[in-house]
Amino acid sequence: MKKIAIIGAGPVGLACANWVLSKQPDAHLHLFDRLPEADDSIKQGDSRGIAVSQGSHLLLKTIDAWPTPSPAIHTIHISHRGHFGKAIVRREELQQDALGHIVRYADIHLALRQALKKIAVQSPNFQWHFNQANDQLNLDQLGDVIIHAEGGLFKQQDWQEIYRDYQQSAIVGWVKTNQVNHNMAWERFTDEGPLALLPNHQGPEYLNLVWCGSPASTERRLQLDKATFIKELQEAFGSRAGTFIEAAELRSYQLGLNARKKIIDKHEVWIGNAAQTMHPVAGQGLNLGLRDAHTLADVLCEENDVHLALERYQELRKKDRKATIGATDFLARVFTSKLKPVIWGRGIALSSLQLLSPLKQSITRQMMFGQR
Repeated sequence: MKKIAIIGAGPVGLACANWVLSKQPDAHLHLFDRLPEADDSIKQGDSRGIAVSQGSHLLLKTIDAWPTPSPAIHTIHISHRGHFGKAIVRREELQQDALGHIVRYADIHLALRQALKKIAVQSPNFQWHFNQANDQLNLDQLGDVIIHAEGGLFKQQDWQEIYRDYQQSAIVGWVKTNQVNHNMAWERFTDEGPLALLPNHQGPEYLNLVWCGSPASTERRLQLDKATFIKELQEAFGSRAGTFIEAAELRSYQLGLNARKKIIDKHEVWIGNAAQTMHPVAGQGLNLGLRDAHTLADVLCEENDVHLALERYQELRKKDRKATIGATDFLARVFTSKLKPVIWGRGIALSSLQLLSPLKQSITRQMMFGQR
């Protein structure tokens, strides 16, 4: 039986380990985790809200790794600040219980970790290596298949074949409004980039914030006093979600595209952010990574020959990766262009999307379930 090594125990690496062992409990699997065995550091970790599609929700439930609280998205309102054109997507159009969910990064990380600890009890050949620095590993001795799931943020990564610095940063945190917004998500495109408001675990009057802008604008906004920050946010977003009365846990990170063209090399394979790091527009990064992990677990458990398994994996992931990376890159660039023909085209595109229901449903299904 082949020996599998997963380097990186963030959500995507953990999900891959869970799916491998759920399908093949006696698999020879080694997981290398930079964190200690205790969950304390994760519980106190990253609290930003992450968009999890309905497709990812269904996948995670197969391994009992669905975190709570996880407020659902029933309606998405897409608009363009200062210009005509809008689109509204409702769950009823897709005949789904939800379009997606918002979970805190720490919660999904913890849920996947605890799910794996349960599965590990029935997995005699599984070894979980804690406090393991990646630079201390000898790849030649790890196993027959080496899965890179280290991930990381855009500016922390080595450049790959597909690289684009959008010259943008995102402010993330949460805001409170003076009205209740049940299961609503907003994607508001501004001249500097998208501004998203998403459901928050604290209740329907709270919203997760993702505000993209130039690095200079982002830094300036973070230096503002709270009242001035809220005033500028209100001016940028408008009043659809009500009046903003509080903003907290604000911080920023830089945005870009960094992706591999070839995601396998001999007996090595890259998944999740190790394979592609994308702009957060439409919230596709983690969802694409989870589909990577699920597909890879399938082929490794079905195919004994490592090289055939990895070649098959790369072929299976080709359409989904190309479509998702291409779509997010296109949106990140086209909605920040200041050229008038592009601005007019954006308005026409949003209006057309609203009028052409089959097209809207097709695009939404791609975002929810990936390209098949």
